[in-house]
Amino acid sequence: MAASFAIVSPATGAIVTTHPLIDESEALVRVQAAKTASKEWRRTSIDERIRTVAAFVDAFVEDGENISRELASLIGRPVQHCRNEIKGFEERARHLLAIAKESLEDKPLPEKDNFNRFIRRNPLGVVVIIAAWNYPYLVSVNGVVPALLGGNTVLLKQAPQTFPCADRFAIAFAKAGLPAGVFQVLPVDHEVAAAVLRDPRVDHAHFTGSVRGGREVSKTVADKFMGLGLELGGKDPAYVRADADPKHAAENIIDGAMYNSGQSCCGVERVYVHASVYDAFIRHAADTAAQYNLGDPFDENTNLGPVVNVAAANAIRAQVEEAVSKGATKLVGEAAFANVAKPGTAFVAPQVLINVDHSMKVMTEETFGPIVGVMKVNSDEEAIQLMNDSQYGLTASIWTKDADAAYKIGNELECGTVFLNRCDYLDPALPWGGVKDSGRGVTLSSLGFDAVTRPKAFHFRLK
Repeated sequence: MAASFAIVSPATGAIVTTHPLIDESEALVRVQAAKTASKEWRRTSIDERIRTVAAFVDAFVEDGENISRELASLIGRPVQHCRNEIKGFEERARHLLAIAKESLEDKPLPEKDNFNRFIRRNPLGVVVIIAAWNYPYLVSVNGVVPALLGGNTVLLKQAPQTFPCADRFAIAFAKAGLPAGVFQVLPVDHEVAAAVLRDPRVDHAHFTGSVRGGREVSKTVADKFMGLGLELGGKDPAYVRADADPKHAAENIIDGAMYNSGQSCCGVERVYVHASVYDAFIRHAADTAAQYNLGDPFDENTNLGPVVNVAAANAIRAQVEEAVSKGATKLVGEAAFANVAKPGTAFVAPQVLINVDHSMKVMTEETFGPIVGVMKVNSDEEAIQLMNDSQYGLTASIWTKDADAAYKIGNELECGTVFLNRCDYLDPALPWGGVKDSGRGVTLSSLGFDAVTRPKAFHFRLK
C-alpha cells in the first residue's frame, strides 16, 4: 500500500483528508524531469515566461474561494482571513511579474573603446522550495514565481499539514499551459526531502520554517556548493514611544500579534512601551484583545481560530504559565473564551501579559500563538537594547510621530525590516529576509531575482 499522510483539522480534531506520499525513487524521477525541462525553459523568452506565469496567477485567483475554504479546513484559520492570503498572493505575484523584465535584463557597463561589457542574469537550474504551513501560498509565491521567471524549474514541497496547497499550484500551472517538468510538487517525508536536496541535479533551495529545520537543511546540503535561502523564526518587537497615540498603537500591535492566531514569523511577540504612555497602552491593548471572537473558522464572524495542533497549543499555554509563575500578570479575562479554549484542544485564548522580563520564555523564545508580553521602558536607548536582546532578527516596528527619531532607532536595530506605525506586513517591492537566527538571503523585490539567478560577465573585445 502506498504511504500517505492524514491531515487533522485543528478546529475539530477530525481527519480532513489523507494525502498520498511519493517515495525516494519517484521523487528523484521528478528531479530528473525538472533537470530535463530546464534545458528548454531557460531558453524561453522572458516575455513568454511572464505570459505563462501571469496565466497561472489568473487561474489560481479565479478559484480563490474554493482555495480559501480548503485552507481554512487545513489550518483552522478563519475563512475571511484565508481570503486575505489569496489577495496577498496576487499582490506579490503581480508585482514580481511587473518588475521581472527590468530585474532580469542585461546590465551594461559604461562604454569603453573597442569593448562590449555587460552582466547577464542566468538561471541556476533546478530550484527546490520548501514552504511552511502557516502561510502556504504567501511563502511559496515568494520563491516559486521569481524562480520560474528567472528561467529555473521548480520543485515545491509544502509542509505535510498543507500538502494539498502544492496541488493547487500544480492545477493552476496546468491551466496556464506551463510545459511538463517545469513545475512539480514533492509530497514527501523529511528523509526523502533530504535525499532530493543532496542530489547533485538540484542547484538551489529555499527553506521556510523553524530554526531547527533550517539547521537540518543546512547540514543536509553542506557537502554541496549550492545556494540556500533560509527564512526561519522570529520574536519580533514593537516599541511605542512617548509621543505615540497609545490607542492607535495598541489596536494595530494587537492585530499584528493575534492575526493568524499569532502564527506568523513577523507577528509582534513582544512590546516595549514608554512609561508615559504605558498605562493607556496596556488598557487599550487588553480591551482590543478581549474583543476577539474565537471559534469556528467557517463562521464569518470568527476572527481568531485555533493554532495548528494540540501540541502547539500546549506549548503556548506552558509559556504563559511559566511567565505567570515568575510574576507576570494576565490582562485579558479568560472566562469569555472558556467554552472554546478548552484544555486538550488547539484553541488558545488571546492574552496580553504585563510584569514580564527577559528571564521569561514568552519574551525570548518564539511563541507562535495569540500571546504578547508588554514591558515598560524609560528611553529609546533602553528600548533598543531590549529589542536587540534576541537570537532573532526578522522585523521590528516603531510607533511614533517623529520619523527622524524612528530613522535613528531603526538604524540601530538588528533586523531585516523596520516598520514605522505599522507591522506584520510584507511589501513585495522591498526585500524580505532576516538576520541572526531568522535566516539568510532575501525574497521579493528585484533582489529576490538575484537569489534565483547567477551573474555572468560578458567581456568582449570587439576588434
